[in-house]
Amino acid sequence: MGNMKIDTIFAHGEDLQSTETLGRRARELEELGFDGLMVAEIAHDPFQPLIIAAHHTSTIELCTGITVALARSPMTMANSAHDVNAWSGGRFRLGIGSQIKPHITRRFSMPWHGPAQQMREYIEALRAIWDCWYDGKPLDYRGEHYQHTLMTPEFTPSNTAHGRPPILMAAVGPLMLKTACAVADGLIVHSFCTERHFKNVMLPLLESELAANGRSLDDFIIQFPVFTATGTTEEELEQAKRAIKYRIGFYGSTPAYKTVLDTHDWGDLQPILNRMTKEGQWDALPDQISDEMLHTFAAVGEPVAAARVIAERFGGMIDRTLLEAKYSPAILDQQIKVLQAAA
Repeated sequence: MGNMKIDTIFAHGEDLQSTETLGRRARELEELGFDGLMVAEIAHDPFQPLIIAAHHTSTIELCTGITVALARSPMTMANSAHDVNAWSGGRFRLGIGSQIKPHITRRFSMPWHGPAQQMREYIEALRAIWDCWYDGKPLDYRGEHYQHTLMTPEFTPSNTAHGRPPILMAAVGPLMLKTACAVADGLIVHSFCTERHFKNVMLPLLESELAANGRSLDDFIIQFPVFTATGTTEEELEQAKRAIKYRIGFYGSTPAYKTVLDTHDWGDLQPILNRMTKEGQWDALPDQISDEMLHTFAAVGEPVAAARVIAERFGGMIDRTLLEAKYSPAILDQQIKVLQAAA
């Protein structure tokens, strides 16, 4: 692994209000020295902001972080990813995740067949479509859940000079990690992950599964947007701590993420948090998260100190991490230098 690359994100609200705001903010983030710009699929489609960002920038990499794979067919995903990559001059990374069953079946009204097997087929289907478009191979993918066997010249993109984008897959549990090692170009580690869980549980599994597929960590991208709670004043820091405690409580309520809590013998908290979410006790979630848990999950402190925590915990083991562009250029420059020097 080389120097750690530093990504940032479009804010969930204000940065996405208009095309003018999107373009201006994308230029600012590139000028601030970020390596990549991510858009998550939350309240907006992630591809359209990145197309606008591509038009207003020239060097910053663009990434979905994440877009919901199982809400789309592999063909529509292949088209969207191709367009952003082609129109950005090859600067795009496709970050995808399965989401959890209630969102897929109840929010998107799409089929759910079990995320590990379905995601494996999904990525295989994406690659088969791109093999057709970029290499001229006949389209003949026949899986249990996805079948793609028809492609005519008029439906084949012609602007293929920049080739296919890399596919990074979000994963938490062992089955999904094995799937990522088998078919993806890299892994997006969920922010709901601790240093101990990453080093003692995830890394050994990644190494063994990549080796089983004739690969190694050297040719596998690890993107880890670590939780951070930072502030330049005591009041700002306390607000940030409570916000991250909320996010720990929110994600900790999900049964699929219990494995991370189990690493620290905190698994008994998961059903409590789950019950609270079902009862609508969202505002009380932070009260269930101790300061010990906060500091275990997150880098906490003033901005540069928090960057040092990330560097000390994960330097030399991850390829990319995330910083929010919410401090002065001088502070941000110090944060980026700390992380880029991590080894």
